[in-house]
Amino acid sequence: MITTPNEVTELGTILGIWAHPDDEAYLSGGLMAIARDNGTRVVCVTATRGELGTADPVTWPPDRLATTRTAELAGCLGILGVDEHHWLDFPDGGCADADTATAVERLSGIMDLVQPDTVLTFGPDGFTGHPDHRAVAGWAAAAVDRAGRAGIRLLQAAAAQRRQERWARLNEQLGVFEPGYPMLVPDDRLAVGLDLAPGIVTRKVKALVAQQTQTAGLIEALGVQTYTAWVGDECFVDRPAGWPGRSVPGQVPVDGVPGDL
Repeated sequence: MITTPNEVTELGTILGIWAHPDDEAYLSGGLMAIARDNGTRVVCVTATRGELGTADPVTWPPDRLATTRTAELAGCLGILGVDEHHWLDFPDGGCADADTATAVERLSGIMDLVQPDTVLTFGPDGFTGHPDHRAVAGWAAAAVDRAGRAGIRLLQAAAAQRRQERWARLNEQLGVFEPGYPMLVPDDRLAVGLDLAPGIVTRKVKALVAQQTQTAGLIEALGVQTYTAWVGDECFVDRPAGWPGRSVPGQVPVDGVPGDL
């Protein structure tokens, strides 16, 4: 298991594939910052502009929110040191209904350019169960398979068992996970289990603060200290052998999480 900053260099060139602005920072902001500090190339892909990520669509109509979140993500990635980014421009909330072949084709083109050693994305559960997350997980896995290049490691964001005792009640209060989630992963199955050092987690929080349409209210409600602890670790598992799909049988998640997390 990768647990230290020095071991992050083992991941080589990293390509993160995410659904909405802020997914990348919540689930891999520390890892990306560590990699960039070590001189490793990191490229980020975002499937949507997150134009539906608000509980107040009167103040934040989709066009305005998309423009704002585009700028917020640029600021966030700048703080993390990531200077390569691609938009897929699928509609927020519409990834599950998008043409899979088109999505995989576009990701394959990016992979051909980047030649990643490691791909970071969601697992088949979408981490929170969000349908956009689950769709993107399937696209990423298919694009890795299509690349046909031996040695690409596909790491999927995991809800680690070790977080459950401390954060389960808060997660439930915030409505982070869709009904039936999270799908907890035993600690001994983790491929990456980073407890972020103070300097890195502080930087991660600054990156999340840059996405203020999604994080300002939450940080104010929790307080900076609790919020910092809440985002202070990042966990991934290796792709399960033989997993080709994008859904978890028997579970049909619905929207309703804070922001787009």
